[in-house]
Amino acid sequence: MREIRVRGVAVPTFLYGTAWKEGRTENLVLDALAAGFRGIDTANQRRHYYEEGVGRALDRAFRSGKSARADVFLQTKFTHRAGQDHRVPYDTRAPLAVQVEQSFESSLENLGVEQLDGYLLHGPTRRRGLGPEDVEAWRAMEALHDSGRVRLLGASNLAADQLEELVALARVPPAFVQNRCFARTGWDQSVREICRRRGIVYQAFSLLTANGKVLGHPSVREIAARHGRTVPQVLFRFALALGTVPLTGTSDPGHMREDLEIYEFDLPDEEIDFLSRVLV
Repeated sequence: MREIRVRGVAVPTFLYGTAWKEGRTENLVLDALAAGFRGIDTANQRRHYYEEGVGRALDRAFRSGKSARADVFLQTKFTHRAGQDHRVPYDTRAPLAVQVEQSFESSLENLGVEQLDGYLLHGPTRRRGLGPEDVEAWRAMEALHDSGRVRLLGASNLAADQLEELVALARVPPAFVQNRCFARTGWDQSVREICRRRGIVYQAFSLLTANGKVLGHPSVREIAARHGRTVPQVLFRFALALGTVPLTGTSDPGHMREDLEIYEFDLPDEEIDFLSRVLV
């Protein structure tokens, strides 16, 4: 299944992530669209993302007729000041609600669109619990949702207690949680369980870079060999089996095409069970 319905919105079950691409962003997003990706994840955080490069790629794809705006799920983020470098997309002296609005408007301009499909809070201000700034930012994001300029809201880099707190206070509940997904934590089992109970879609990033030992595990390599697939394909297919939406950030067009081949095979229950427990 290449897409799911999330609160009435079609969301691809595999996203292309644009972090750490810098000057290659434009061409890599074009490569991802050409390979068949229909979901693009970025952020208005120049420290790690080049949102304008995403926008230029989209403009080229839309003008060429190779892609249409209605066919691309586009997601970006608001990043608190502590997560930014000197290239901050808002007035740091302004009230936080104004910062969110300014960052959002900047994202629309960077991306060349009038509406975003997903808008995420790019991590809370605290390691445990949510701070007043997080609540204020979420309220500002809810206002953007009310205006119709954002279809779905979410948050990233949340611990389980923070997600529970966000769900309890949210007037517009989060549709997504996007977290780095480690095998050693049961693939973020506690957060995924909350997502399952609350009808929230878990987006899994760093599946490969965060799990080097899994990639080299002999039994995982045996699973890949049995299916005639690569180890990354097995892990991405496993992520789908867990009910999550994986992200890939590959810079190799060949790997982009390989990644999307995960829809062409299934993992049996015993392999899913093994991968659920591996290195935990």
